[in-house]
Amino acid sequence: MQPLNERQNDIIALARVTGRVTVEDLAARFEVTPQTIRRDLNELCDRRVLTRTHGGALITSSIENLSYEARRFIAADAKRAIGIAAAALIPDNSSLFINIGTTTEEVASALAKHSDLRVITNNLNVAMTLHRHASIEVIVAGGPVRRADGAVIGSAAVDLIRQFKVDTAVIGTSALDEDGSLLDFDVLEVSVSRAMIENARRVVLVCDRMKLQRAAPVRIAHMARVHSFVTDRLDSAPLRQVCTAHGVHVIEAHRGDDGGSDGVV
Repeated sequence: MQPLNERQNDIIALARVTGRVTVEDLAARFEVTPQTIRRDLNELCDRRVLTRTHGGALITSSIENLSYEARRFIAADAKRAIGIAAAALIPDNSSLFINIGTTTEEVASALAKHSDLRVITNNLNVAMTLHRHASIEVIVAGGPVRRADGAVIGSAAVDLIRQFKVDTAVIGTSALDEDGSLLDFDVLEVSVSRAMIENARRVVLVCDRMKLQRAAPVRIAHMARVHSFVTDRLDSAPLRQVCTAHGVHVIEAHRGDDGGSDGVV
């Protein structure tokens, strides 16, 4: 599959705000033909990002995550930039946790040139990316493997995480609220992420701006527990104020065409 194009990403963002989009409105908004929009919606529905309705499409439920393969193609360029920027925060000769997520996988990919790292993860995709590098030791949490995305979850994974005290936890999240709440869908997955946050000296949150347009029911933590927040662009004034209030270092890694660059709050 090819990554989603800019218009398709914008359609997803709009659907998450309004709950529903129509072919007629989208065609007018993007100044393209209805046939083009129908093709976009059909592709997004094939990837289980949206659900097709007569004349438009609906966003998927806020209590069930998108399929993992679908998430790989959403904001792919932004996630890659976030991964590179987050990896730059990780020094050689250090230890870190990496949790499940398509953005945290981009961080792992960007760590390939680092040396003398110890990585503890519940993400089999991260383990497969890093285990081939002789200078990176990989430890995988034990427990049931979730078939949908390769996440190792459950009490055994939490118990292993708690045996370590690492320098950095690299944490991804499925949704981010403007009040600073980090949110996800699976209680078992959240338990692993919480253990990582509790047993790290520093927490690096990685997520793209589209996570602010999502909802999820399970709370991982608050932005107050985060030391660095790496995103593509932070447009939310309330969330920026939360970061400022708690001394969170904000890095905007992919400002797009507006001429912006990396920023610090």
